[in-house]
Amino acid sequence: MPIASHLDIVVARERGRILAAQLGCSPTEATLIATAISELARNIVLYASHGEIGLTVANGGGKLGIMVVARDKGPGIADVSRAVADGYSTSGGLGIGLSGVRRLVDEFEISSELGKGTTVTIKRWKR
Repeated sequence: MPIASHLDIVVARERGRILAAQLGCSPTEATLIATAISELARNIVLYASHGEIGLTVANGGGKLGIMVVARDKGPGIADVSRAVADGYSTSGGLGIGLSGVRRLVDEFEISSELGKGTTVTIKRWKR
């Protein structure tokens, strides 16, 4: 789904919550997934102006979960390890963005290239 505005953030978060419910996730799990999606979508709007988020059912080792891929063609991240560190913020916020997402999920992968954009892939397995 395309992400270019704050309304898109709300839509992406709600779609994640619905998919989690369809998989039989608890309300708490659905909220954690929705929170991670919201943060990734917010980063797209804030730093790249537009991008996309894909949601799919993940299967792995007999487990079910949700895979989220957030992709943009924005400016990229100069120092990825710093950007995912606790307390780091370029927006003047609390610095809980990417590090917070990483804590909410079971698998977290990020790739970024200056001038070409960033892709974040996360998975959260159903408990």
